[in-house]
Amino acid sequence: MTNPPYDVIIGLEVHVQLRTNTKLFCRCRTEFGNPPNTLTCPVCLGLPGALPVMNRKAYELSVKTALALNCNIPNFTKWDRKQYYYPDLPKGYQISQFDLPMSENGHLAISSPDGEFEDKNVGIIRAHLEEDAGKSMHDEVQGLADTRIDLNRTGTPLLEIVSEPDMRSAEEARAYLQELRLLLTYLDVSDCNMQEGSLRVDANVNLHVHTETDEKIATPIVEVKNMNSFRAVERALHYEVKRQYEIWQETGNRIGDVPKQTRGWDDNAQLTRAQREKEESSDYRYFPDPDLVPVTITNEQIEAFQRQIPELPAALREKLVDEFSLTPYTADVIVNQGPEVVTYFQSLAEHTGDAKQAGNWVQGEVLRVLKEEDWELSEFPISAEDLADLLKAIQQGELNNSRGKEVFAEMLSADTSAADAMAALGIEKVDDSALEDLCREIVMANPKVIDDVQSGNEKAVGALIGQAKQKNPNVNPGQVRQICLDIINAL
Repeated sequence: MTNPPYDVIIGLEVHVQLRTNTKLFCRCRTEFGNPPNTLTCPVCLGLPGALPVMNRKAYELSVKTALALNCNIPNFTKWDRKQYYYPDLPKGYQISQFDLPMSENGHLAISSPDGEFEDKNVGIIRAHLEEDAGKSMHDEVQGLADTRIDLNRTGTPLLEIVSEPDMRSAEEARAYLQELRLLLTYLDVSDCNMQEGSLRVDANVNLHVHTETDEKIATPIVEVKNMNSFRAVERALHYEVKRQYEIWQETGNRIGDVPKQTRGWDDNAQLTRAQREKEESSDYRYFPDPDLVPVTITNEQIEAFQRQIPELPAALREKLVDEFSLTPYTADVIVNQGPEVVTYFQSLAEHTGDAKQAGNWVQGEVLRVLKEEDWELSEFPISAEDLADLLKAIQQGELNNSRGKEVFAEMLSADTSAADAMAALGIEKVDDSALEDLCREIVMANPKVIDDVQSGNEKAVGALIGQAKQKNPNVNPGQVRQICLDIINAL
């Protein structure tokens, strides 16, 4: 496959709704799904005489996130008014941060287990706090083409995380978003529910087209909005890259030749549509908010927040590989399920003494059940200790993996222990001497198998395993095979 005659340049702006009980500058609740315009007050509506007061919790969550993103935290930051006029912005301005954000100059490492791209650090320009606007609901289904405004979301605390234009493909952008969401989950700063608007993504994309003279021509930057899933982001970027190259072939426009454009992704039609020309920062007429004091933080306070940060996904993947000897793939699968699954695996590995076995069962059976039942781990009925009892029984030869999965299913359906599930299925440990007697009986009754094994065909012993299970379904096939081979080799 030949490389395209251009480089793709992608930067992402991610808005994260912080997990606070109240809004950024007032005491209104931040709950989702309430009747329209029921979670408002004079402050978030911008009524005359109402004064904002900063939510301390929102700032603390922002600092923790910025530190996890390897950002610098200035000791001084301030609030600015970003002025624009839209029906869902009742004040006529948004309280945000302009030239002195609360964090800047960080990075987030991304990787591709399947080798789609090389591991890299994506730069973080800044992460800053701001309040959300309301929600415009457009109803064109009935042919009314009207718009209704819900201001419940107005004033909700948002952390805007702005990346450098370091991503070179839609796949890298998807990986960045997945890793960022995972990090936010481990920090417990947001639920990151894209369907409810807790995590929203805007993409800035353009091309650097290669010419025959080795010149790289930068095409006009386009901002893409209205992407409500990571798959949608990936599809939208693939489409936009193709569209931009076709436009460049037709017009030859370079960056600066036409105004920056905002386009919206239509997931049904699988294309982007022009919405408006993109404003520049000067158009917003930023100035310091006169109603809010600046925020100061000491180095000692920053260090205290740093100590509160838990083990993050990148460090945990390395830990599971180095300390538990998991494969990078298995470690990635477990870590990507969230901190609860990591804790479950670690407990299981400690109780069984076999991290590889624990990893295989978590990756295979536990995660399979969670997906099939649409459960959170908290709903999973088998504790790590109970599952460890089952895995120990497999280790000790009381049952093989196949029978182990039957016991696992019984533990799930009956919500019982491994021992009780084995008893319910009639599984009993076979006495060693009884097992040897059984194997000797079967071996002596099959002279052809003896001849085949003695001639070098050890696979022939497989015929004896089925006979042993017919006589006693509780026997371990692996044990039967080895005992039969030992008996034949001793003849």
